[in-house]
Amino acid sequence: MTLYAIFDPKPGKTDLPAAIPETFSWFAALLPPLFLLAHGLWLELVAWVLAVLALMVLSGFIGDDAAVLLYALGAAWLGFAAPGLRRHALAWRGWTHRGERVAVSTDMAQLEAIR
Repeated sequence: MTLYAIFDPKPGKTDLPAAIPETFSWFAALLPPLFLLAHGLWLELVAWVLAVLALMVLSGFIGDDAAVLLYALGAAWLGFAAPGLRRHALAWRGWTHRGERVAVSTDMAQLEAIR
């Protein structure tokens, strides 16, 4: 079972509540730019691209192995930070945090939040 943070949409919208799992995100760790694009984290995407460009430039000074290791470390960090980034983005867009639910899946957490 997983802990989910439940967010209600802005007043006047008919969207379902969002359920953000509090777990490591493999999608964010393996495909960081696609994860950031999929969740509309534009500022974080710009920061990620700048960090990768900086690693490309610095790889000549620190070595290719160190650059790959730093990239993998950054990707793993993003996998752990993904739920917090998504929660912050929803709060910034006007969604309200209702609370937490423990559920088997995201769909079940949404269904429990609707009731």
